Amino acid sequence: LEQQIDASSQTLKAAEARFRQARALIALNRAGLFPTISTAPGVTTNRLSRNSPTGPVRTGEYSAFNLPIDINYELDAWGRVRRSIAAAREETQASAADVETIRLSLHAEMAIDYFELRSLDAQKRLLDDTIVAYEKALQLTKNRFDGGLSSRAELAQAQTQLETTRADDIGVTVARAQFEHAIAVLAGQTPESLNLAVIPVQSVPPAIPVGLPSDLLERRPDIAAAERRVAEANEQIGIARAAFFPDIVLTATGGLLGGSFVGWLTWPRRFWAVGPSVLQTVFDAGRRRAVSEQAAAAYDEAVANYRQATLSAFQQVEDNLSTLRILEQQAKAQRVAVESARQSLDLAMSRYKGGLVTYLEVVTAQSTALKNESTEVDLLRQRMDASVLLIKALGGGWDV
Repeated sequence: LEQQIDASSQTLKAAEARFRQARALIALNRAGLFPTISTAPGVTTNRLSRNSPTGPVRTGEYSAFNLPIDINYELDAWGRVRRSIAAAREETQASAADVETIRLSLHAEMAIDYFELRSLDAQKRLLDDTIVAYEKALQLTKNRFDGGLSSRAELAQAQTQLETTRADDIGVTVARAQFEHAIAVLAGQTPESLNLAVIPVQSVPPAIPVGLPSDLLERRPDIAAAERRVAEANEQIGIARAAFFPDIVLTATGGLLGGSFVGWLTWPRRFWAVGPSVLQTVFDAGRRRAVSEQAAAAYDEAVANYRQATLSAFQQVEDNLSTLRILEQQAKAQRVAVESARQSLDLAMSRYKGGLVTYLEVVTAQSTALKNESTEVDLLRQRMDASVLLIKALGGGWDV
């Protein structure tokens, strides 16, 4: 199921498409380092008014055959283009980390949904076994009622206990179907195309090595993305400051120009013009300064987000480590409680068969045993989920 995510998840495909968009921006910005060459050939026929304000026109019609070639090149004297390329590169790396963040999240979500489903399978098996035991208890109570040893109230209690458990069993089936559908969508399939056999969870959480190094957090793709966006924001400051300096543009124009097609493409028809130009904004009512301040504030925001992502990563690791440690202790105590509840149920059933107690004591013991066994199954689910979340918090585990 995990392997199907990389090949079929539409969410992951969308993230990869965003990465390709970011990568294309590098080439777009790199094009600014080279001159732009354009041409606009044209053939026009013109007629001038014979009543020109400058005097009579001898002939009012002429043709122009034009084949111009224009070259424009902006000198990157202040590093604006180079910083734009660097910013695009940082964003591409951040976008690649975003893809891995989504990939890691999808794999973790798949694992959690799977263990939730298997936990429901275990709950269903527990309820199925309990229903069988309750049916036997109901039959016993019915036989005692027919023999005059039990009251109708006790028979009603046994019937109520059985039907309540059957209703809970049906509810588990509904929840399981929803998790099965969620798993199918994560794997890129339609919900009705996936059918997982009922297999109660039997796995145990992996052993966590002692003293995990904090260096593992450097692999987390969300932290990597935040760090790259700090670098990108730093480049944006340089781009904003470059606007305070003049733009230096070199322009060259040349081509062939003639009045008729005959001889149009000959050397005497050539023309050209070359010259630099400088464009400097003299007054913009504080626009450039505002853009520069905005870039600086965006950099501070990116730094704060990076630090917060790191702090959150440490918190997530510590939360799941402590959760696993506490749940392991709770699971051991719960195992003792389950054994005690089963012994209590056996004793209550024996005392009921001997006529020493009413069926109310049996019902109480049955409810206690079922609750403790259900809690034990749920504790295993919580431990598996916490293991998955710890692996996610570490960026993919501790052994790769």
